[in-house]
Amino acid sequence: MELPKFILGDNTDLPNAIFVIHTEFPRFIINLEDDEVEWLEDFNQEDQRELELEAEKLIQQASEFYDREVARYDEE
Repeated sequence: MELPKFILGDNTDLPNAIFVIHTEFPRFIINLEDDEVEWLEDFNQEDQRELELEAEKLIQQASEFYDREVARYDEE
């Protein structure tokens, strides 16, 4: 099965939270309500440096994905 790079998620236990799941390395879930990020990878020291360089860009892409998806819902 081929997964999209980003997936939207929500949960009724956290009604204000909007989650974006990044399915490619480095996998993570960001809660757009408070920008909290949960990494789904274990990182070694070398990975940590790469992650720091890429994290800001990936989080920005997740936010842009959400904005695009919401805009598409509004068009319907």
